[in-house]
Amino acid sequence: MCRFRVLCLETPNTKTTYEHSLILSFIQSTLSTTLYQNYLLQSEPNKFSADTLQVGEMIVNMGPQHPSTHGVLRLEVITDGEIITEVAPHIGYLHRCFEKHAEHMAYNQTIPYVDRMDYLAAMNSEHVWCMGVEKLLGITGQIPRRVEYIRVLVAELNRIASHFVAIGTYAIDIGAFTPFLWLLRDREHIQRLLEWVSGARMLYNYIWVGGLYYDLPIGFEERCQEFIDYLQPKLDELDTILLENKIFIARTANVGILPLDVAINYGCSGPMLRGSGLRHDLRRVDGYSVYPELEFDIPIGQGLVGTTGDCWDRNYVRALECRESIKIIRQCLERLTGDLKRTPDFDPQAACPKKMRMTGTQELYFRGETPRGELGYFFRTTDRSDVPFRCHGRSPCFSNLSVLHEIAKGCMVADLIAIVGSVDIVLGELDR
Repeated sequence: MCRFRVLCLETPNTKTTYEHSLILSFIQSTLSTTLYQNYLLQSEPNKFSADTLQVGEMIVNMGPQHPSTHGVLRLEVITDGEIITEVAPHIGYLHRCFEKHAEHMAYNQTIPYVDRMDYLAAMNSEHVWCMGVEKLLGITGQIPRRVEYIRVLVAELNRIASHFVAIGTYAIDIGAFTPFLWLLRDREHIQRLLEWVSGARMLYNYIWVGGLYYDLPIGFEERCQEFIDYLQPKLDELDTILLENKIFIARTANVGILPLDVAINYGCSGPMLRGSGLRHDLRRVDGYSVYPELEFDIPIGQGLVGTTGDCWDRNYVRALECRESIKIIRQCLERLTGDLKRTPDFDPQAACPKKMRMTGTQELYFRGETPRGELGYFFRTTDRSDVPFRCHGRSPCFSNLSVLHEIAKGCMVADLIAIVGSVDIVLGELDR
Protein backbone atom coordinates (compact mmCIF):
# COMPACT_ATOMS: atom_id res chain seq x y z
CA MET A 1 0.00 0.00 0.00
CA CYS A 2 2.90 2.36 0.74
CA ARG A 3 4.38 1.60 -2.69
CA PHE A 4 1.00 2.35 -4.33
CA ARG A 5 0.92 5.75 -2.57
CA VAL A 6 4.35 6.58 -4.02
CA LEU A 7 3.22 5.69 -7.54
CA CYS A 8 0.23 8.04 -7.19
CA LEU A 9 2.47 10.91 -6.19
CA GLU A 10 4.80 10.33 -9.15
CA THR A 11 2.02 10.20 -11.80
CA PRO A 12 2.00 13.40 -13.89
CA ASN A 13 -1.61 12.96 -15.04
CA THR A 14 -3.95 14.70 -12.53
CA LYS A 15 -6.96 12.59 -13.55
CA THR A 16 -5.02 9.40 -13.08
CA THR A 17 -3.79 10.60 -9.70
CA TYR A 18 -7.38 11.31 -8.58
CA GLU A 19 -8.57 7.86 -9.65
CA HIS A 20 -5.67 6.22 -7.89
CA SER A 21 -6.41 8.16 -4.72
CA LEU A 22 -10.01 6.88 -4.74
CA ILE A 23 -8.75 3.33 -5.10
CA LEU A 24 -6.27 3.95 -2.29
CA SER A 25 -9.00 5.29 0.01
CA PHE A 26 -11.11 2.19 -0.64
CA ILE A 27 -8.17 -0.09 0.16
CA GLN A 28 -7.41 1.82 3.36
CA SER A 29 -11.02 1.66 4.58
CA THR A 30 -11.17 -2.08 3.86
CA LEU A 31 -7.92 -2.74 5.70
CA SER A 32 -8.99 -0.53 8.61
CA THR A 33 -12.19 -2.54 9.02
CA THR A 34 -10.16 -5.74 9.07
CA LEU A 35 -7.76 -4.28 11.63
CA TYR A 36 -10.56 -3.24 13.96
CA GLN A 37 -12.18 -6.65 13.64
CA ASN A 38 -8.89 -8.25 14.74
CA TYR A 39 -8.20 -5.66 17.44
CA LEU A 40 -8.63 -8.07 20.33
CA LEU A 41 -6.23 -10.53 18.73
CA GLN A 42 -3.64 -7.81 18.27
CA SER A 43 -3.83 -6.60 21.89
CA GLU A 44 -2.74 -9.91 23.40
CA PRO A 45 -2.36 -11.15 26.02
CA ASN A 46 -6.04 -11.09 26.88
CA LYS A 47 -7.88 -12.76 29.71
CA PHE A 48 -11.34 -12.33 28.22
CA SER A 49 -12.65 -13.39 24.84
CA ALA A 50 -15.32 -11.73 22.71
CA ASP A 51 -16.98 -15.13 22.31
CA THR A 52 -17.87 -15.27 26.02
CA LEU A 53 -19.44 -11.79 26.27
CA GLN A 54 -23.07 -11.46 27.26
CA VAL A 55 -25.55 -9.30 25.37
CA GLY A 56 -24.69 -5.63 25.88
CA GLU A 57 -21.18 -6.26 27.20
CA MET A 58 -17.96 -5.04 25.61
CA ILE A 59 -14.24 -5.23 26.32
CA VAL A 60 -12.46 -1.93 26.98
CA ASN A 61 -8.69 -1.59 27.30
CA MET A 62 -7.48 1.16 29.65
CA GLY A 63 -3.77 1.73 29.28
CA PRO A 64 -1.01 0.84 29.29
CA GLN A 65 -0.29 4.59 29.13
CA HIS A 66 -3.64 6.06 29.99
CA PRO A 67 -3.42 9.35 31.92
CA SER A 68 -5.78 8.05 34.58
CA THR A 69 -3.57 5.09 35.55
CA HIS A 70 -0.51 5.51 37.75
CA GLY A 71 2.21 4.23 35.48
CA VAL A 72 2.30 1.79 32.60
CA LEU A 73 -0.60 -0.40 33.68
CA ARG A 74 -3.15 -1.93 31.32
CA LEU A 75 -6.62 -2.73 32.60
CA GLU A 76 -8.77 -5.11 30.57
CA VAL A 77 -12.32 -4.19 31.54
CA ILE A 78 -15.66 -5.80 30.68
CA THR A 79 -18.46 -3.27 30.87
CA ASP A 80 -22.22 -3.54 30.64
CA GLY A 81 -23.01 0.00 29.69
CA GLU A 82 -21.37 2.11 32.41
CA ILE A 83 -21.19 -0.77 34.92
CA ILE A 84 -18.04 -2.84 35.35
CA THR A 85 -18.65 -6.57 35.43
CA GLU A 86 -15.01 -7.72 35.41
CA VAL A 87 -11.54 -6.19 35.31
CA ALA A 88 -8.10 -7.77 34.90
CA PRO A 89 -4.85 -5.82 35.42
CA HIS A 90 -1.99 -6.62 33.02
CA ILE A 91 1.48 -5.78 34.32
CA GLY A 92 5.01 -6.21 33.05
CA TYR A 93 5.35 -3.13 30.87
CA LEU A 94 7.98 -1.66 33.22
CA HIS A 95 10.00 -4.71 34.22
CA ARG A 96 13.14 -3.63 36.08
CA CYS A 97 14.70 -7.13 36.38
CA PHE A 98 15.57 -6.31 39.98
CA GLU A 99 15.88 -9.90 41.12
CA LYS A 100 18.33 -10.88 38.38
CA HIS A 101 20.37 -7.76 39.01
CA ALA A 102 20.50 -8.64 42.72
CA GLU A 103 21.68 -12.19 41.94
CA HIS A 104 24.70 -10.89 40.02
CA MET A 105 25.92 -8.18 42.39
CA ALA A 106 27.20 -7.94 45.93
CA TYR A 107 24.70 -7.03 48.63
CA ASN A 108 26.03 -3.50 49.06
CA GLN A 109 26.08 -2.90 45.28
CA THR A 110 22.35 -3.70 45.00
CA ILE A 111 21.17 -0.72 47.06
CA PRO A 112 20.89 1.62 44.01
CA TYR A 113 18.64 -0.96 42.36
CA VAL A 114 16.52 -1.14 45.52
CA ASP A 115 16.05 2.64 45.24
CA ARG A 116 14.59 2.24 41.76
CA MET A 117 11.87 -0.18 42.80
CA ASP A 118 9.67 2.14 44.86
CA TYR A 119 11.23 5.37 43.67
CA LEU A 120 8.80 7.41 45.81
CA ALA A 121 10.00 5.77 49.05
CA ALA A 122 13.61 4.85 48.39
CA MET A 123 14.76 5.41 51.99
CA ASN A 124 12.18 2.94 53.29
CA SER A 125 13.22 0.32 50.73
CA GLU A 126 16.90 0.79 51.55
CA HIS A 127 16.15 0.45 55.24
CA VAL A 128 14.43 -2.92 54.79
CA TRP A 129 17.13 -4.26 52.46
CA CYS A 130 20.00 -3.28 54.74
CA MET A 131 18.33 -4.69 57.85
CA GLY A 132 17.81 -7.99 56.02
CA VAL A 133 21.46 -8.21 54.94
CA GLU A 134 22.62 -7.23 58.44
CA LYS A 135 20.57 -10.07 59.88
CA LEU A 136 22.22 -12.46 57.42
CA LEU A 137 25.64 -11.24 58.52
CA GLY A 138 24.71 -11.37 62.21
CA ILE A 139 25.63 -7.73 62.87
CA THR A 140 22.18 -6.39 63.76
CA GLY A 141 23.18 -5.65 67.36
CA GLN A 142 26.37 -3.86 66.28
CA ILE A 143 24.68 -0.92 64.55
CA PRO A 144 25.32 2.36 66.48
CA ARG A 145 22.27 3.91 68.10
CA ARG A 146 22.75 7.24 66.32
CA VAL A 147 22.74 5.39 62.99
CA GLU A 148 19.49 3.64 63.86
CA TYR A 149 17.74 6.88 64.79
CA ILE A 150 18.99 8.65 61.66
CA ARG A 151 17.66 5.77 59.57
CA VAL A 152 14.21 6.05 61.14
CA LEU A 153 14.29 9.83 60.79
CA VAL A 154 14.96 9.84 57.04
CA ALA A 155 12.59 6.89 56.47
CA GLU A 156 9.71 8.76 58.12
CA LEU A 157 10.48 11.92 56.16
CA ASN A 158 10.32 9.82 53.01
CA ARG A 159 7.05 8.24 54.20
CA ILE A 160 5.44 11.68 54.42
CA ALA A 161 6.77 12.62 50.98
CA SER A 162 5.39 9.40 49.49
CA HIS A 163 1.95 9.89 51.04
CA PHE A 164 1.88 13.46 49.74
CA VAL A 165 2.33 12.15 46.19
CA ALA A 166 -0.31 9.46 46.77
CA ILE A 167 -2.92 11.87 48.14
CA GLY A 168 -2.06 14.69 45.73
CA THR A 169 -2.22 12.63 42.54
CA TYR A 170 -5.36 10.95 43.83
CA ALA A 171 -6.95 14.38 44.16
CA ILE A 172 -6.16 14.99 40.49
CA ASP A 173 -7.77 11.66 39.61
CA ILE A 174 -10.95 12.82 41.31
CA GLY A 175 -10.80 16.27 39.73
CA ALA A 176 -9.25 18.49 42.45
CA PHE A 177 -6.08 20.28 41.37
CA THR A 178 -5.27 22.66 44.25
CA PRO A 179 -4.45 19.95 46.88
CA PHE A 180 -1.91 18.49 44.47
CA LEU A 181 -0.09 21.81 44.21
CA TRP A 182 -0.13 22.34 47.97
CA LEU A 183 1.19 18.84 48.73
CA LEU A 184 3.90 19.02 46.07
CA ARG A 185 4.96 22.38 47.53
CA ASP A 186 5.44 20.83 50.97
CA ARG A 187 6.99 17.67 49.54
CA GLU A 188 9.63 19.83 47.92
CA HIS A 189 10.85 20.84 51.38
CA ILE A 190 11.34 17.16 52.25
CA GLN A 191 13.13 16.52 48.97
CA ARG A 192 15.54 19.34 49.71
CA LEU A 193 16.21 18.00 53.21
CA LEU A 194 16.93 14.51 51.87
CA GLU A 195 19.06 15.95 49.09
CA TRP A 196 21.02 17.85 51.73
CA VAL A 197 21.62 14.55 53.54
CA SER A 198 22.46 12.27 50.61
CA GLY A 199 23.16 14.46 47.59
CA ALA A 200 20.23 13.06 45.59
CA ARG A 201 16.59 14.08 45.31
CA MET A 202 14.86 10.70 44.90
CA LEU A 203 17.33 7.80 44.56
CA TYR A 204 19.50 8.21 47.62
CA ASN A 205 21.84 5.25 48.27
CA TYR A 206 22.17 6.74 51.75
CA ILE A 207 21.43 3.81 54.08
CA TRP A 208 24.29 1.33 53.79
CA VAL A 209 24.70 -2.20 55.14
CA GLY A 210 26.06 -1.64 58.64
CA GLY A 211 25.70 2.13 58.68
CA LEU A 212 25.16 5.25 56.60
CA TYR A 213 26.85 6.98 53.70
CA TYR A 214 27.47 10.01 55.88
CA ASP A 215 26.35 11.63 59.11
CA LEU A 216 23.65 14.30 59.12
CA PRO A 217 24.93 17.68 57.92
CA ILE A 218 25.57 20.29 60.59
CA GLY A 219 22.35 22.20 61.22
CA PHE A 220 20.10 19.49 59.76
CA GLU A 221 18.33 18.75 63.03
CA GLU A 222 17.39 22.40 63.53
CA ARG A 223 16.20 22.80 59.94
CA CYS A 224 14.14 19.60 60.17
CA GLN A 225 12.54 20.81 63.41
CA GLU A 226 11.55 24.07 61.72
CA PHE A 227 10.01 22.13 58.86
CA ILE A 228 7.79 19.86 60.94
CA ASP A 229 6.64 22.88 62.96
CA TYR A 230 5.64 24.45 59.65
CA LEU A 231 4.03 21.24 58.35
CA GLN A 232 1.73 20.49 61.29
CA PRO A 233 -0.90 23.17 60.49
CA LYS A 234 -0.68 22.37 56.77
CA LEU A 235 -2.14 18.93 57.48
CA ASP A 236 -5.15 20.64 59.06
CA GLU A 237 -5.58 22.60 55.82
CA LEU A 238 -5.41 19.32 53.88
CA ASP A 239 -8.28 17.91 55.93
CA THR A 240 -10.38 20.98 55.22
CA ILE A 241 -9.73 21.33 51.50
CA LEU A 242 -9.81 17.64 50.55
CA LEU A 243 -10.88 15.02 53.08
CA GLU A 244 -13.86 17.09 54.29
CA ASN A 245 -14.76 18.32 50.80
CA LYS A 246 -18.31 17.29 49.84
CA ILE A 247 -17.38 16.50 46.25
CA PHE A 248 -14.39 14.40 47.31
CA ILE A 249 -16.54 12.49 49.81
CA ALA A 250 -19.21 11.88 47.16
CA ARG A 251 -16.61 10.44 44.78
CA THR A 252 -14.81 8.22 47.31
CA ALA A 253 -17.21 7.25 50.13
CA ASN A 254 -18.88 3.82 49.63
CA VAL A 255 -16.75 3.28 46.50
CA GLY A 256 -14.29 0.40 46.12
CA ILE A 257 -15.19 -1.17 49.47
CA LEU A 258 -12.59 -3.72 50.56
CA PRO A 259 -13.95 -6.02 53.32
CA LEU A 260 -11.41 -7.00 55.94
CA ASP A 261 -11.60 -10.74 55.27
CA VAL A 262 -11.01 -10.17 51.54
CA ALA A 263 -8.02 -7.93 52.31
CA ILE A 264 -6.49 -10.60 54.53
CA ASN A 265 -7.09 -13.43 52.05
CA TYR A 266 -5.41 -11.48 49.23
CA GLY A 267 -2.39 -10.56 51.35
CA CYS A 268 -3.06 -6.82 51.31
CA SER A 269 -0.98 -4.67 53.62
CA GLY A 270 -0.26 -1.07 54.48
CA PRO A 271 -3.04 1.53 54.18
CA MET A 272 -5.05 -0.93 52.07
CA LEU A 273 -5.29 -3.33 55.02
CA ARG A 274 -5.48 -0.71 57.76
CA GLY A 275 -8.14 1.16 55.80
CA SER A 276 -10.30 -1.95 56.20
CA GLY A 277 -10.04 -1.70 59.98
CA LEU A 278 -7.08 -3.88 61.07
CA ARG A 279 -4.27 -2.33 63.16
CA HIS A 280 -1.45 -4.23 61.48
CA ASP A 281 1.80 -2.30 61.12
CA LEU A 282 5.13 -4.13 60.94
CA ARG A 283 6.82 -1.32 62.84
CA ARG A 284 4.74 -2.52 65.79
CA VAL A 285 4.21 -6.20 64.92
CA ASP A 286 7.87 -7.03 64.23
CA GLY A 287 9.35 -4.16 66.26
CA TYR A 288 12.45 -3.74 64.11
CA SER A 289 15.09 -1.01 64.41
CA VAL A 290 14.25 1.48 67.20
CA TYR A 291 10.51 1.63 66.57
CA PRO A 292 9.69 -0.18 69.84
CA GLU A 293 11.26 2.78 71.68
CA LEU A 294 9.03 5.33 69.93
CA GLU A 295 5.45 6.31 70.67
CA PHE A 296 3.01 6.48 67.76
CA ASP A 297 -0.46 5.25 66.90
CA ILE A 298 -1.64 2.98 64.08
CA PRO A 299 -4.52 4.71 62.21
CA ILE A 300 -7.29 2.55 60.78
CA GLY A 301 -10.35 3.14 58.66
CA GLN A 302 -13.51 3.65 60.67
CA GLY A 303 -16.16 4.39 58.06
CA LEU A 304 -16.61 7.97 59.28
CA VAL A 305 -18.28 9.19 56.06
CA GLY A 306 -19.05 5.92 54.30
CA THR A 307 -18.29 2.23 54.73
CA THR A 308 -15.14 0.95 56.41
CA GLY A 309 -12.63 -0.03 53.74
CA ASP A 310 -13.76 2.34 50.99
CA CYS A 311 -11.59 4.72 48.96
CA TRP A 312 -12.09 7.57 51.43
CA ASP A 313 -10.88 5.46 54.34
CA ARG A 314 -7.67 4.52 52.56
CA ASN A 315 -6.79 8.16 51.95
CA TYR A 316 -7.87 9.04 55.48
CA VAL A 317 -5.39 6.50 56.84
CA ARG A 318 -2.57 7.95 54.72
CA ALA A 319 -3.32 11.45 55.95
CA LEU A 320 -3.29 10.29 59.57
CA GLU A 321 -0.04 8.40 59.05
CA CYS A 322 1.61 11.67 58.06
CA ARG A 323 0.70 13.03 61.50
CA GLU A 324 2.10 9.93 63.19
CA SER A 325 5.33 10.24 61.19
CA ILE A 326 5.69 13.79 62.50
CA LYS A 327 5.46 12.38 66.04
CA ILE A 328 8.21 9.89 65.25
CA ILE A 329 10.41 12.57 63.67
CA ARG A 330 10.08 14.79 66.76
CA GLN A 331 11.19 11.94 69.02
CA CYS A 332 14.13 11.09 66.76
CA LEU A 333 15.26 14.72 66.70
CA GLU A 334 15.02 14.86 70.48
CA ARG A 335 17.35 11.87 70.80
CA LEU A 336 19.71 13.02 68.05
CA THR A 337 20.16 16.40 69.69
CA GLY A 338 20.28 14.92 73.20
CA ASP A 339 22.08 11.80 74.39
CA LEU A 340 22.87 10.73 70.78
CA LYS A 341 24.13 14.09 69.53
CA ARG A 342 26.99 14.24 67.06
CA THR A 343 30.58 13.89 68.25
CA PRO A 344 33.83 14.53 66.34
CA ASP A 345 34.82 10.87 66.50
CA PHE A 346 31.48 9.46 65.26
CA ASP A 347 31.92 7.31 62.15
CA PRO A 348 28.64 6.24 60.47
CA GLN A 349 30.54 3.59 58.48
CA ALA A 350 32.34 2.03 61.45
CA ALA A 351 30.14 -1.09 61.40
CA CYS A 352 30.06 -1.44 57.60
CA PRO A 353 31.77 -4.73 56.66
CA LYS A 354 34.52 -4.40 54.10
CA LYS A 355 33.68 -7.78 52.57
CA MET A 356 30.30 -9.44 53.03
CA ARG A 357 31.15 -13.11 53.25
CA MET A 358 28.30 -15.30 54.43
CA THR A 359 28.96 -18.13 56.87
CA GLY A 360 27.32 -21.19 55.40
CA THR A 361 24.15 -21.56 53.36
CA GLN A 362 21.26 -19.55 54.74
CA GLU A 363 17.67 -18.72 53.85
CA LEU A 364 16.02 -15.62 55.25
CA TYR A 365 12.87 -13.61 54.63
CA PHE A 366 12.96 -10.11 56.09
CA ARG A 367 10.13 -7.61 55.88
CA GLY A 368 9.43 -4.02 56.79
CA GLU A 369 6.69 -1.41 56.60
CA THR A 370 6.91 0.96 53.64
CA PRO A 371 4.30 3.60 52.70
CA ARG A 372 2.56 1.00 50.52
CA GLY A 373 2.71 -1.93 52.94
CA GLU A 374 4.83 -5.00 53.59
CA LEU A 375 8.02 -4.97 51.55
CA GLY A 376 9.92 -8.23 51.97
CA TYR A 377 13.14 -9.73 50.66
CA PHE A 378 13.91 -13.42 50.50
CA PHE A 379 17.61 -14.32 50.47
CA ARG A 380 19.30 -17.62 49.76
CA THR A 381 23.03 -17.45 50.29
CA THR A 382 25.94 -19.71 49.47
CA ASP A 383 29.02 -20.25 51.57
CA ARG A 384 31.78 -17.64 51.28
CA SER A 385 30.05 -15.53 48.64
CA ASP A 386 29.03 -11.87 48.80
CA VAL A 387 26.48 -12.37 45.99
CA PRO A 388 23.09 -13.95 46.84
CA PHE A 389 22.32 -17.24 45.12
CA ARG A 390 18.64 -16.24 45.04
CA CYS A 391 16.94 -12.96 45.85
CA HIS A 392 13.21 -12.35 45.65
CA GLY A 393 11.36 -9.11 46.36
CA ARG A 394 7.86 -9.26 47.82
CA SER A 395 6.09 -6.13 46.57
CA PRO A 396 3.11 -4.79 48.55
CA CYS A 397 1.76 -3.20 45.36
CA PHE A 398 1.48 -6.62 43.69
CA SER A 399 -0.79 -8.02 46.40
CA ASN A 400 -2.76 -4.80 46.76
CA LEU A 401 -3.46 -4.59 43.02
CA SER A 402 -4.50 -8.25 42.84
CA VAL A 403 -7.67 -7.44 44.78
CA LEU A 404 -8.79 -4.90 42.16
CA HIS A 405 -11.26 -7.20 40.43
CA GLU A 406 -12.96 -7.93 43.75
CA ILE A 407 -13.59 -4.31 44.72
CA ALA A 408 -14.35 -2.96 41.23
CA LYS A 409 -17.24 -5.27 40.32
CA GLY A 410 -20.52 -3.42 40.08
CA CYS A 411 -18.88 0.00 40.07
CA MET A 412 -19.12 2.53 37.27
CA VAL A 413 -16.29 3.17 34.83
CA ALA A 414 -15.61 6.58 36.39
CA ASP A 415 -15.30 4.92 39.81
CA LEU A 416 -12.61 2.59 38.48
CA ILE A 417 -10.26 5.58 38.24
CA ALA A 418 -10.96 6.39 41.89
CA ILE A 419 -10.39 2.77 42.94
CA VAL A 420 -7.06 2.36 41.14
CA GLY A 421 -5.82 5.64 42.58
CA SER A 422 -6.76 4.62 46.11
CA VAL A 423 -4.58 1.50 45.85
CA ASP A 424 -1.47 3.73 45.50
CA ILE A 425 0.66 1.58 43.24
CA VAL A 426 4.19 2.25 42.03
CA LEU A 427 4.89 0.28 38.89
CA GLY A 428 8.65 0.11 39.45
CA GLU A 429 8.02 -1.99 42.53
CA LEU A 430 5.01 -3.80 41.11
CA ASP A 431 7.00 -5.16 38.16
CA ARG A 432 10.24 -5.46 40.17
